[in-house]
Amino acid sequence: MEAVSYPLRIPKNVIDLAKLRTKEEHVDKSTALRQFLYLGARDYVMELYQKGRISLGRAAELLDVSTFDILRLVKEQGYPEVTVEQLKKSKKTAKSLTI
Repeated sequence: MEAVSYPLRIPKNVIDLAKLRTKEEHVDKSTALRQFLYLGARDYVMELYQKGRISLGRAAELLDVSTFDILRLVKEQGYPEVTVEQLKKSKKTAKSLTI
């Protein structure tokens, strides 16, 4: 995964959480902040996937993981199972994006 620098103002309470995480999990503050950012992004991607707004493949691509990892995450994290209707909608969306 490619990383880029980005200037960002971070609320003090999030910095305090990052400091707590550095003590609890023995990581540096930058790593803790990146982990928080990833967890938020993961939750957002999973929400889009659950709503059928993005396909399984697109969810995996956005999170830089395999489709198997997405399915495992659905099961492990207790996200609601994807319905057949959602899969059809996701497939239709994917086809409309394909040239």
